[in-house]
Amino acid sequence: MSHSTAPGEAPAGGTGTTGMAPAPHLAPVAPADSPTADGNPPHGRGSGGDGGGGGRGKPKVPPPPGGITWRHRLRRDRALVLMTLPALLLVLVFAYVPLLGNAVAFKEFDPYVGESFTESFALSPWIGGENFQRMWEDPYFWSAVENTLVIFLIQLVFFFPVPILLALLINSIISPRVRAWTQGVLYLPHFFSWVLVITVFQQILGGAGIIAQSMRERGWGGGFDLMTDPGFFKFLVTFQAIWKDAGWGIIVFLAALAAVNHELYEAAAVDGAGRWRRMWHVTLPALRPVIALLLVLRVGDALTVGFEQILLQRTAVGTGAAEVLDTYVWNVGLENGDFGYAAAVGIVKGVFGLCLVLAANKTAHLLGEQGVYKK
Repeated sequence: MSHSTAPGEAPAGGTGTTGMAPAPHLAPVAPADSPTADGNPPHGRGSGGDGGGGGRGKPKVPPPPGGITWRHRLRRDRALVLMTLPALLLVLVFAYVPLLGNAVAFKEFDPYVGESFTESFALSPWIGGENFQRMWEDPYFWSAVENTLVIFLIQLVFFFPVPILLALLINSIISPRVRAWTQGVLYLPHFFSWVLVITVFQQILGGAGIIAQSMRERGWGGGFDLMTDPGFFKFLVTFQAIWKDAGWGIIVFLAALAAVNHELYEAAAVDGAGRWRRMWHVTLPALRPVIALLLVLRVGDALTVGFEQILLQRTAVGTGAAEVLDTYVWNVGLENGDFGYAAAVGIVKGVFGLCLVLAANKTAHLLGEQGVYKK
């Protein structure tokens, strides 16, 4: 007679009808990557330890409790630091070490009183701030400052927008071949020397140039000579700078335009925006950070308006219209041998440029732009 058993219950007699022992109760197996009882990851598959099972390298070192320190970053980025060391050494040797020479601004420096620069510097007497006081009272210095600032303002109004307009024009060209040809033509004058540029302008605007000869042939007079006109000189150097360097300045703006998402143009076109509205609401906002950055840097160079270009034309026009700070420093320092006074003028120029950069950068922050550095 057979005896029925309940489900999950072993049959009477131990082995039951099948003759098999009941399955033992097995404990659940933890995953390979789960921590052990002591909280540490197991050695083996999936762990970063030294055990077998596919470990890859050493475990990452956690940052210190107080945050990542500069020493931790130095160890982490030591390869990048080693690669930048040569550039840092060049900047240190050629940019910061020469700053020590500004001490001659406080001396009546005579380079011939000793056999070396160090000996001449030691033997030259200290005069304190006499060079700065003399500069304050020098009318030629203020005339050079005035000419420099006027040329800077003219270039800021007429020169600075030209690369932006050229970049927008090139960006609107559909044919890649025509675009590349146009860029090459605009880049080419940048590689010409100022001697060649001034010679070209002399052949066009000079007293013996094409325009003057055409006027004489038609009986309109022969006194046309813009190359020696003091009243036109400041505009002349601006037009020369535009012809030479405006094409080179479009590179940064073209790079910024290449990063603009073209879906924005498509969305604006779907919304009914024409070419001008797309340029105003899509293109120019994309260029605004680059424009702000370059404008801040240009304002910082307000007292640097082209030394070689103006020096080559200074004699023909006269120092009254063509004397800027750079040519003034060259004149008093190298021609007259007054190195202490020239160094004092250079210090004032550098401090004034730094103040302009800080002021322009602060203005950029107030307008919502990043500028040279973040807030």
